[in-house]
Amino acid sequence: MAEERNVRPAHRGGGHRHGHGPSFEKAKDFRGTIKKLIVYIGKHKAGVFFVIIAALLGTLFNVVGPAVMGRATTELFNGLLSKIQGTGGINFDKIGIILLITLTLYLSSAVFSFVQGWIMSGITQKVCFRMRREISEKINRMPMKYFESRSVGEVLSRITNDVDTLGQGLNQSITQLITCTATIIGIIIVMLTISPLMTLLAVLVVPLSFILMIIVMKRSQKYFKAQQASLGKINGQIEEVFSGQNVVKAFNREESVIAEFEETNAQLYESSWKSQFISGLMQPFMLCVGNLGYVAVAIGGAVLTVNRVIQVGDIQAFIQYVRNLTQPISMLAQVSNMLQSMAAAAERVFEFLDAEEEAADQENPVLPENIRGDVEFSHVKFGYNDDKIVIHDFNSIVKAGQTVAIVGPTGAGKTTLVKLLMRFYDVSGGSITVDGTDIRSFRRQDLRKLFGMVLQDTWLFKGTIMENIRYGRLEASDEEVIEAAKAANAHRFIQTLPGGYQMELNEEASNVSQGQKQLITIARAILANNKIMILDEATSSVDTRTETRIQQAMNRLTEGRTSFVIAHRLSTIRDADLILVLRDGDIVEQGNHEELLAKGGAYAELYNSQFEEIEG
Repeated sequence: MAEERNVRPAHRGGGHRHGHGPSFEKAKDFRGTIKKLIVYIGKHKAGVFFVIIAALLGTLFNVVGPAVMGRATTELFNGLLSKIQGTGGINFDKIGIILLITLTLYLSSAVFSFVQGWIMSGITQKVCFRMRREISEKINRMPMKYFESRSVGEVLSRITNDVDTLGQGLNQSITQLITCTATIIGIIIVMLTISPLMTLLAVLVVPLSFILMIIVMKRSQKYFKAQQASLGKINGQIEEVFSGQNVVKAFNREESVIAEFEETNAQLYESSWKSQFISGLMQPFMLCVGNLGYVAVAIGGAVLTVNRVIQVGDIQAFIQYVRNLTQPISMLAQVSNMLQSMAAAAERVFEFLDAEEEAADQENPVLPENIRGDVEFSHVKFGYNDDKIVIHDFNSIVKAGQTVAIVGPTGAGKTTLVKLLMRFYDVSGGSITVDGTDIRSFRRQDLRKLFGMVLQDTWLFKGTIMENIRYGRLEASDEEVIEAAKAANAHRFIQTLPGGYQMELNEEASNVSQGQKQLITIARAILANNKIMILDEATSSVDTRTETRIQQAMNRLTEGRTSFVIAHRLSTIRDADLILVLRDGDIVEQGNHEELLAKGGAYAELYNSQFEEIEG
């Protein structure tokens, strides 16, 4: 229908990510987006404060645990030595108290970790709930040009993929960032209090771990990017081939399709195994580095213990700290990637929320009361862009109850006129009035209540046929729905369906034919009983008998109403009160069917060419 649209095609392969590893999208303005996000979640600052406190306390208790546990080891070792030397024995009471303190520390750490996780999950879901609600409300305030310049998938990804990514990142990365940073700092502080020299030996592992991590990530990054590209390509191929299987078979293109798939599949295999193998090296490398740290601590600790600088239990505590130090370091690398992905998702959501909205309605709008249906176009000028004027100087007067057919070649401006009438766009110059009132004086919501629409692309939702027809007027009774279906020539075929009016339509409404869909939408429009009708004929894809039934239903629908019909088959508009012939956004001819044929101009040329095609 929309021949004037300039639609950007959707990306092949869909919007979901597959695979694993450090393949993350980066935000264009990371700092700016994070600042916006902090402001956005500002109303939950009390909860965030408690999350930070709980995370810090949980980390503190967890970090102190090994040091306290080391005292138990020292007490046990000293007791054994005393027993061997015959000077004493093992003080199990003291060891028991130390172990009880250790258990209390770890339990407290677990409790605070649970509390911070519980509070953060609640904050995250509240933020996602609010964001989805604001996106949903924003959609209703967005101008039509926004949706016509973007693919459906691109808009949907804002409320699905991007909000989900943001929620996951917010829930995991914030707490992990606090916990990992606090853990690293806490461990180093506790280690310094035990032995600065052994701390130096242990911390030497950290830069080595970072270097190995950077090397592995740098090498694997290009393969993860290639994997994502191949995955998107192969998903696109599968989607295209499965949806167009009949065309592939009709042209005997099976072998070339298989060859193309195998080539892409080979590329995906090559990049996938390399990315997975190289990223898989991270764990053994980190394990190796960690073991080197253990060796350094064991040797250094033994020397210091012999020289009575530290106790035996300190060695055991240090070994635990070395192990605990490498884990948050590797987690910080993952958190940084997660933060980048979260920022990129948040950036796209904020771009959507900050996008230009429709011009606000007037402060004191006119209420459309006792509307007859007189419509006048006066010197209407419009362009989707300033440098591309579609309608130059359009003038026409339509009386209440008249049926006006709008015809012309593709790109003539037929659909644009309907969009201007419904205020999907506002005119650049001139005016459109309904009963003498400029449509810009009405609220958009009130204006659109005046119009009923039957489009070429039928829209039915998942639900019963009764519910789909009642969508035109939600308070209508079952009897009124059935009467509307009878007027639309839909009652008879509905009765033959399993369940009749209570038959459930599936998501694509593929369990009814195209003609039946159209009759249901006409029944919906009849039930709505609007003053002005806009019809985009949809008889091109149905058989002649169904076309006749649809045409009869549309005639009943337009009876007594001002109607604008975008005509594709000129044979269906012979009885129109007024036919407007458009070319390049201007009326080149107007009149009824007989008058325009007698002129022998543009309309006669279009009409005769259609009959020549039929006869040919």
